[in-house]
Amino acid sequence: MTTARPGVPLAAMLEHPSWQDVTVLAGSGGHGDRILTGAVVHAELSTPFAEVAGPDAPLTGRLLVVLLPGERGDWRLDTLLRRAHTAGAAAVLLAGTEPLRRASHALAARLGLPVLGAADPLTAHSALNLVTAQPQLMTAETVIRTATACQHAGDTVDELLNGLTTLLRRPTALFHHAGDRIAGQRVLYGDETGAVAAWLGGSSAQHPVPRLVELPSRAVLVIHPVPDTSGAGPPYWLAVRLPTALRAESDAVAAALSVAAGAVRQRLTLRRLGLERSARSRASLLGELLHLAGDAPVAVRRRALDLDWQLDGWHTGVRIGVAPEVDVAGLRADVVAALGAEELDAAVVEQGDGWSAWITAGREPSGIEVERLAGAIRRAQRRLADTVGTYVGVGRVHAGPEGIARTLGEAGDAARLAQGRAATGRFLHVDRLGLAQLLLAWTRTDTFQPAARSLLEPLVGESGDLVRTLAAFLDAESSTAETAAVLGVHRNTVTARIARVQQLLGVDLADPDERLALHLACRTALTSPPPEGP
Repeated sequence: MTTARPGVPLAAMLEHPSWQDVTVLAGSGGHGDRILTGAVVHAELSTPFAEVAGPDAPLTGRLLVVLLPGERGDWRLDTLLRRAHTAGAAAVLLAGTEPLRRASHALAARLGLPVLGAADPLTAHSALNLVTAQPQLMTAETVIRTATACQHAGDTVDELLNGLTTLLRRPTALFHHAGDRIAGQRVLYGDETGAVAAWLGGSSAQHPVPRLVELPSRAVLVIHPVPDTSGAGPPYWLAVRLPTALRAESDAVAAALSVAAGAVRQRLTLRRLGLERSARSRASLLGELLHLAGDAPVAVRRRALDLDWQLDGWHTGVRIGVAPEVDVAGLRADVVAALGAEELDAAVVEQGDGWSAWITAGREPSGIEVERLAGAIRRAQRRLADTVGTYVGVGRVHAGPEGIARTLGEAGDAARLAQGRAATGRFLHVDRLGLAQLLLAWTRTDTFQPAARSLLEPLVGESGDLVRTLAAFLDAESSTAETAAVLGVHRNTVTARIARVQQLLGVDLADPDERLALHLACRTALTSPPPEGP
């Protein structure tokens, strides 16, 4: 981006990292549209002004820099301000940040002349010269420093991004092409997140070069692609937030990111290789456990100890299935985090299209404890919903190393059934499955199906999908909150629908016989094909 006139906006310069110790002492309302085209040095207040504002050193559009501190109450300061204004100076920079006396402050405000202060005005002068007169040198220095920082940064992407943030003195982040920030600092706020996510999702192929993305505020993002580690997929994006589109800074940052992109890709590649190596190790050991005949050999126990797996005790297996295209190795940490958030210490292994996991207890859990555990696993599944869609099966409790294979086998069977059952939230627990499967077999007979359809006929055609709501309510053991979570509606909506069901059917859901009949009828209505004929 370019400015309307040559030079640098004073407002942008005040937000530049090299001017972070420069303070506005007076005339704060007059710097919004000021353009700095350079700087002129004035040794001290007592220096004859003609030496500064003479014909060979015009002040028009320039910053007048006073290098040596002077007495703030000296009349010569007011004289300097008047003459600087008359000579066309864009602003005055004084040595020191002490406040001006009231008369000088009022004079600067009347003249509309910004008066700045800095502990080291010579450094501020040099920084302005770099931005206005030598932007190529600024870019070259930034690139060299970036290359050095990348070379000495740690082995992780986060360590590298922290180094870039320190170097550039701007927040830096790494985004997935879908718009999710996967590392680094926060660089987007409010509505900016959705706008940038849409841009990244549609710009991978069209814009494989550094870009400036203008945000709803006057801030901008300098973004640079980082190719996928396989070389085939859409890129990741490095992003740096700048408060203003200062051309010299955005060019320097874009050049720095072009250097950093290679270092980020290297670390992503190493991270991916590490994830896949760990996944193969876990899957290999799990394969041996699934084929155990008797107690685990010493070598297997030693490898399990290295992975912090518990082979003895009472195990509850969990199978978490996902779509085939999901990156199972890359998302394992999300699964561990979701289970951990529910205080579940689980061994999690990448296996096929999903993850196999088990939770171990030192003693056989009671029935109530098993139900609580299943509830915690279901809540963990909901936590994962923001990241990836899953279907989950939970096995029974089994003891010892051989029990791991048994409970995981049951969990796998339950997960396959859960995959097609949206009414249960795609979640099934084997402890609730055996008798239900027998009853469901009976409900598929020619005798029961017409009766079930007749029983539920008053609900057909009513708004709110009352049959599905009733089925989910009964599956959830009359829990309004659980039903609302499965259906994705508010609890009050569930309450209103169930009240309508009882009114239309004339039943009392507190009656166990009526609940059983309705439960079976709902399952029949949702799983059997409609009757033939008109």
